[in-house]
Order: sequence, then structure tokens, then C-alpha cells
Amino acid sequence: MASPDSLRVYGVELGSRLLLGTARYPSPAILTEAVKASGAQLVTASLRREAGGERAGQGFWSIIRDLGVRVLPNTAACHSVKEAVTTAHLAREVFGTPWVKLEVIGEEDTLQPDLFALVEAARILTREGFEVFPYTTEDLIGAERLLEAGCRVLMPWGSPIGSGRGLNNRFGLKALRARFPEVPMVIDAGIGVPSHAAQSLELGFDAVLINTAVSRAVDPVRMAGAFARAVAAGREAYLAGPMEPRDMAVPSTPVIGKAFLG
Repeated sequence: MASPDSLRVYGVELGSRLLLGTARYPSPAILTEAVKASGAQLVTASLRREAGGERAGQGFWSIIRDLGVRVLPNTAACHSVKEAVTTAHLAREVFGTPWVKLEVIGEEDTLQPDLFALVEAARILTREGFEVFPYTTEDLIGAERLLEAGCRVLMPWGSPIGSGRGLNNRFGLKALRARFPEVPMVIDAGIGVPSHAAQSLELGFDAVLINTAVSRAVDPVRMAGAFARAVAAGREAYLAGPMEPRDMAVPSTPVIGKAFLG
């Protein structure tokens, strides 16, 4: 039986519910220490940054081998079905995994996913043996279509990539979580501070994917550790069963038996 602290996706058990991106760190050494501090067992990497035959790619692979973590290739910055599918095939060849984080961007200012193209690309890739992690929105119909296309994980955004705004649409995210209670879901994009990550886990989401909030922090290693603790706290709170918010005050001290002056 899987531990409540672990995350199971596509038949693989991960010991951490914090996934970490690898872009824009000040140095490879800081990236290495940040991954260690986070406790992450899965990191994402864009094929556009990590080419297998280049020195940068070789350096990245050296870090991954030393850390012993899994890689989730990312079709970052793809804007069409053809581009995303082609990039996914290249990523499978370079990284040696059927896993792919599928991005098909539809709008430049917000980097919002193009749900129509995303579903089409997901359907093609799952037929070709890929295990797809789709970067999507909180849209319920889009989620339904992605699951019908063969996806077994959903990665809804919290807010636009790199914005640090946290969970923009809590109602929509709660509705998505309630509609598909058995589907692993990772909040991806927009997480800015550890409290955002804790809130995501408290709502019942299974994990968070963080990149910019760690890599662009003044102290990325310390921030990675803070996110690790926030994710653990959010998961514990969810399992403990948080109280429901109320509109009116309710005294925490019993009033039964209390003397009242007439």
C-alpha cells in the first residue's frame, strides 16, 4: 500500500509531493542543492534547454544521475499540435522516458493552454505510447476530454506561469477536484510562496510543481526547503480534515453550565 506521503502516477510511486522545475537557476551547483533541499523525486526539463548532444545537456544529465531523480520532459513554448507532438517524440528519444508534460500554449500574455489543441495532442501521444501530464486550466469539460484522450494525471494551473499569484480561481479548482476525486492532480504554474503550496494540498490536490518561485528567490536552496515543509503541512492538514469556514462566530469555550447574571 502506498504511503499517504507518497504520490502515485502512471504506476510509479514518488516519495515527495513537491515537483521541481530546473529552469533559470543561478548555477548548476545551486540547482543541485535546491533539488536536495526540496526532497523532490521528479524534476521537469524542457528539451529546448537540454539538448542531448550539447554541453549544457550533458551537464544536466550529470546532475540528474548524481541526484537519482526522475525527469519529466516538457514541451514548453509549443503553440501547435504538430510542434508539441514533434517535441514530445524528440524528448522521448533524448530523455529515454514515455513521460511528457504536455504544453500547448494558446495565448501569449497569460500563457494559457489551448484546450482544443491540448486534447488533440494528448490523444495522439497516448495512442503512441506516451504517458501524458497535461498542463491545463480548471475547465471541467477540458478535463473530461483529456481523461477521455487517455491522460491519467491532470496539471491545472493555479495562475499564469511565473506570475506568483497563487490560486486565482479557488472555486473552479475546488469544483475540478470534487468532479474527479480519484484522478491525481498537480497544481502547476503561478505558485509564488510556500503558503500557496500549502493551500493547494489543503484543497485536496495531490502535489505542486514549482520552478520560478524557487529558482528566482534570493536564496533558492532555502526557499526549496520552505516549499518542502509547506507541502508536507498542507497534506497533513488535508488528511486531518480541516474545519469548514463559517459566516458567524462560534465560541470555542463551552457555555453550558456557565453562570449568567440576571
